[in-house]
Amino acid sequence: MCQRLGPDDDPGAGQGQVLYRFDQLTASQVRVRVAVSAESLVHTALNRAAMILGAHDDWCELEMLLDALGDRVSLKLASLRRQHPGLRLPATGALFDQLVTVTLEQKVTHEQARYAWRNLLRRYGERPLSASGLAAPEWMRLPLTAEQLRAVASWQWHSLWVQPPLSRTVQRLAHRAGTIHQLGASTPVDTSDVEQLAERLQSVAGIGPWTVAEALQRSHGAADLPAVGDYHLAHFVGEALTGRRTDDDGMLQLLEPFRPHRQRVVRLLVLSGFRMSRYGPRLAPEDHRGR
Repeated sequence: MCQRLGPDDDPGAGQGQVLYRFDQLTASQVRVRVAVSAESLVHTALNRAAMILGAHDDWCELEMLLDALGDRVSLKLASLRRQHPGLRLPATGALFDQLVTVTLEQKVTHEQARYAWRNLLRRYGERPLSASGLAAPEWMRLPLTAEQLRAVASWQWHSLWVQPPLSRTVQRLAHRAGTIHQLGASTPVDTSDVEQLAERLQSVAGIGPWTVAEALQRSHGAADLPAVGDYHLAHFVGEALTGRRTDDDGMLQLLEPFRPHRQRVVRLLVLSGFRMSRYGPRLAPEDHRGR
């Protein structure tokens, strides 16, 4: 994977690019190799690598909570945790990038969102740096900067299958990129400060609880921000925990005993192999780009 690092990530390191390669050697060992555009970025890049791997993500408090609760659901969750001891919540640290990609996922299918991001990078993205022994794949592109996003014309967003409300939200994010970078870098991962950051981000028009939760789960490993407003999640959590579908309020009520680890519980449920009931055909979105 590749990232851009700026002065907000480490004021003393400057800004530049970093290319990562992660190789899993054993069940508990990962080899990390980095290529950086400036020697001063090495320390920052290696610290970020540990966050990306979830090395500092501590599940001990949840494990003790599940044992203390001792009810049927908690015991099942504790068993799932023992089956997946290596589960971690990774943190990319790239809040602005995650907000952009999650915005493109709002109220569309995964196919539409992937198409938009993939082709946005192909058309406007830059190739990452390569180094001796660590070359970036031909298809890899760096995340777009705020300046690059602001330069995309409205008709070009349309050709990328991005609806006008989503492209306008991306442009608002691009105009606030400096503040977003600063807020993301100054908020430690997986702390109570992440919830305060979530509230501040929702002041941007077009950014709601679902977008904030999804972005902070990826950028900060947010352990207590389940995605309220997701099309499927509340149904899934309700069926997995009670056998019955529920809505967002019902999901939050079911997860309340596990605070401040609600997203960790959701991740355990996803790994459980449970499949909820599905009704009706899969959504087939209309393509209006030729009109």
